[in-house]
Amino acid sequence: MTQIKSVGVIGAGQMGSGIAHVCALAGYEVRLHDLERSKIDAALEQIEKNMSRQATRGIIDPAAVGPAMALIKPTDAVEQIAQADLAIEAATENEDIKKAIFRSLAPHLGEHTLLASNTSSISITRLASTTDRPERFIGLHFMNPVPLMQLVEVIRGIATDVDTYETAVTFARSLGKTTTNAEDFPAFIVNRVLVPMINEAIYTLYEGVGTVESIDTAMKLGANHPMGPLQLGDFIGLDTVLSIMNVLHEGLADSKYRPCPLLVKYVEAGWLGRKAGRGFYDYRGETPVPTR
Repeated sequence: MTQIKSVGVIGAGQMGSGIAHVCALAGYEVRLHDLERSKIDAALEQIEKNMSRQATRGIIDPAAVGPAMALIKPTDAVEQIAQADLAIEAATENEDIKKAIFRSLAPHLGEHTLLASNTSSISITRLASTTDRPERFIGLHFMNPVPLMQLVEVIRGIATDVDTYETAVTFARSLGKTTTNAEDFPAFIVNRVLVPMINEAIYTLYEGVGTVESIDTAMKLGANHPMGPLQLGDFIGLDTVLSIMNVLHEGLADSKYRPCPLLVKYVEAGWLGRKAGRGFYDYRGETPVPTR
């Protein structure tokens, strides 16, 4: 198997920073890249804050925080990401953006560099086809929030070779994660089940079956979910929920995956959930308040 010592992460948002966090704690040299340096700086601040919280709660040794943070190197140069043993793309859930990232890496890739995408729904085979090494390309779908969630979905494209798969599984497990294999179908396993449930909850709100509060309470107490589906949609990001529903609707050509018009309206309004301050709840006050 390929030996992984350094990891490049493209995208310093919630997912990219979480991946950098767990990789550094596992002892990997991490190169964190984003188009905006301010996002990298904010990510580093959040990573240190999250590690310190883990240390306070006894999840990690407080002495591990400093050395782990020292392993994360911010970089404005995509060339440095391309020279890592493993380059993980963790950009927004947009196929054109992801393909553009892999094209930009291509001229600078090391001979043995493995490529991975953290996509939660997009075809690994299609993304791999934009590179010069589809056999060394794989999907590694981390769950959000990465430091807390144990699962990583491993998705092979049609050309992914055995060495790449085995290396990816070994790498994910070295982070303390549990892996599950998913076939390269739209949204894979977790989001194929989860996101349509959130979309159906939005339809339930749209059709007046229940209010935001009643729908979330019903699923928390009636189905023992840790948070309601509308609250979860806000946490994921309603733009991401819509992107995944569009991938399902277009990829499977089944009307049951049609995005709810209310979901589309919220995204058009910029009410994307927690990260925007408003979604199905308004987060701008001390306590979240339903917006409908």
